[in-house]
Amino acid sequence: MELVSDLFFSVYLLIFLALGLVLYALRVLREYERGVIFQLGRFWKVKGPGLIIVVPVIQKMVRVDLRTSVLDVPTQDVISRDNVSVKVNAVVYSRVVDPQRAIIEVEDYKFATSQLAQTTLRSVLGQHELDDMLAKRDELNKDIQTILDARTDAWGIKVSNVELKHVDLDPSMIRAIAKEAEAERLRRAKVISAKGEAQAAGKILEAAEILSKRSEAMQIRYLTALQDIASEHTSTIVFPFPLDLLQRWLGPPASGVDPNASPKDGS
Repeated sequence: MELVSDLFFSVYLLIFLALGLVLYALRVLREYERGVIFQLGRFWKVKGPGLIIVVPVIQKMVRVDLRTSVLDVPTQDVISRDNVSVKVNAVVYSRVVDPQRAIIEVEDYKFATSQLAQTTLRSVLGQHELDDMLAKRDELNKDIQTILDARTDAWGIKVSNVELKHVDLDPSMIRAIAKEAEAERLRRAKVISAKGEAQAAGKILEAAEILSKRSEAMQIRYLTALQDIASEHTSTIVFPFPLDLLQRWLGPPASGVDPNASPKDGS
């Protein structure tokens, strides 16, 4: 009886071990996952998604996530082309497009992409002036993305986007930029004022030419000025009156009489 019981125990043990090995060999990969299979240390194939079988001991699987990952690039000290020191950080969006190369060609593709992003960020921004960093971020993002995408292509990585997050300046540099902006606004205001004065002077010159051609226009302008002064002030105003206008209103002088001659005694 003991021999039979031992035999049954051995059979049950073998069935249990076989069932355990089968369950261990079954793997489920999600839609966004792939499994890079190595057989006896050599690359065999990429499997997934769904239910796959990995033979224990003989085969080994490495999971790879194909979703876009967000990589935060730490703050980097950058010296611009015009010798201004700034602190810049960025965000890199990348994903794995070739699981085989991502596992075989590089030890840790996420760490490698992070380090490459840091060096590329310093290299690209160091070739531009501070004004470009502040005003041309879209162009800088595109340049960095193009360089990273080209260099990570051998690792099976696709860099889809790069965004500069912050460009931090020294407080003294912030004050200098504020003064520069204020001076620029003052310059624009002076230019606009000068253009306005030039246009006004041109219009005044045109009006003077029109008034000089017609004496009636000058009389109307004179009366208009009197009306404006009378409406704005309540005190008595002494205003010079041109004699030539008075003569036009009174009519021509009598014949034989000189209006400018002084009277004589006894005449």
